[in-house]
Amino acid sequence: QVQLVESGGGLVQAGGSLRLSCAASGRTFGSYGMGWFRQAPGKERELVTIINWSGGATYYARSVKSRFTISRDNAKSTVYLQMNSLKPEDTAVYYCAADLMPRRPIVTERDLTVWGQGTLVTVSS
Repeated sequence: QVQLVESGGGLVQAGGSLRLSCAASGRTFGSYGMGWFRQAPGKERELVTIINWSGGATYYARSVKSRFTISRDNAKSTVYLQMNSLKPEDTAVYYCAADLMPRRPIVTERDLTVWGQGTLVTVSS
């Protein structure tokens, strides 16, 4: 059983930065792809970014590219989302998600099937 716990959300002014963390437990973290999704009020959940098991392949949604950075520390079983130049439209609940297939070279949205409980990010204008 994999457990994911997000942290780091909060209130920030537009233009500011936040770093989200997702701590994983229950399996060998370093062998699995991870990702972040978000869901804004009244909107469908959307994929934000993905990182494969080695960190050698990443994907970013166009709306966050060049502003957000995903990274992982396998020794700490944690994946991070560094968010810079935040905009009000980034306001959402951010969810961490994990792939259950080990060492998948390229991870897609549909591969991320285990979810955390989410952390709220609010960006004020």
